[in-house]
Amino acid sequence: MTTITPYDTKHGRRWRVRYRKPDGSQTDKRGFPRKVDAERWAAENTMSIAHGTYVDPQAGRHTIGSLWPMWIAAKETRCKPSYVATLHTAWAAHVEKEWGGVAVRGVRRQAVQEWVSRLAKTRSASVTLRAYGILAGICRQAVRDGLVPRDPCDGVELPRRTRKQHHYLDAVQLFALADASGWRRGIVLTLGLTGLRWGELVALDVRDLDTARRRLSVSRSMTEVEGELVESEPKTWEHRQVAYPQVLDAVMRGACEGKAPGAPLFSNADGTRLRRTHGPNSTSSWFHWAKKRAGIDSPLTIHDLRHTAASIMVASGASVKAVQRQLGHASAAMTLDTYADLFDDDLDALMGRLGDRIARDCGHDVGTADGTRT
Repeated sequence: MTTITPYDTKHGRRWRVRYRKPDGSQTDKRGFPRKVDAERWAAENTMSIAHGTYVDPQAGRHTIGSLWPMWIAAKETRCKPSYVATLHTAWAAHVEKEWGGVAVRGVRRQAVQEWVSRLAKTRSASVTLRAYGILAGICRQAVRDGLVPRDPCDGVELPRRTRKQHHYLDAVQLFALADASGWRRGIVLTLGLTGLRWGELVALDVRDLDTARRRLSVSRSMTEVEGELVESEPKTWEHRQVAYPQVLDAVMRGACEGKAPGAPLFSNADGTRLRRTHGPNSTSSWFHWAKKRAGIDSPLTIHDLRHTAASIMVASGASVKAVQRQLGHASAAMTLDTYADLFDDDLDALMGRLGDRIARDCGHDVGTADGTRT
């Protein structure tokens, strides 16, 4: 039940609205200078309670920092450890200092926009978007939990993420790079001919190899998080069978020779799983020196070997669907979006076939641009 009563202050009479919150507890809102103002607010408040949109004014006092643990805990239930680690880093580096002590009801869209614009001037779009995503995610959760009525991050203009340029090797360059990689030759060839992600290759056990069918069973991935290898599902959460060409038969036989079924298929000399020690373009990296010995002068990364595999598959006539299945993309649309540049030759071939069809059906004398025949 809602009641409206007057009370006196040194500034004159004021009006108070006393009401019950959805949980049954009583509270009030005071300070209305006129009774009609109190009545109008009381009517709106009653409707919000009836419609389930009521927001407790006290709830908005929670700070962004106090809501962070619950938000990141929810992420940990469904996101991979490597991604969660990047969220922790972004929170500590860019979000906590700016917003940790701010009450969620005190977050304003304009302030968020100014922060995003300032961050975008000194950081990449990816870093900026990740930091913004944390703040926006916490605010959206606050809306769902009824702490604030609306999302203050809605409508913020964000930087556009630019797609990283893919670097491809042809087959001759790939084998030259593999030959320059020493005992890692088989690793380079496997990455460059199957399209496996590095973490997927690291997680492979001997039991995942089927030499009769030339298949690798991909059901896990391994990523380094704070110096430790952490096992998780593949990137798109889908288990798949990855085919490999006959040219890798010797590589696969050598990789599993003398090993138990549960041993890593590709490993260090001491049998332990592979680790990424340095960035691929660092002079401390084996990959850097392998490129140099192979005469490859480009910012090629280990992940670009996956792109190389896609390029070789497309050049060999593979369909979009086949490439999608081999690479483990969630959809063929993702494959086309990622490797649109590889399918440009298809357009040239299509136009060539189209021209041949028209010439065959209509004759070579198909007319000029204005429709007249010559």
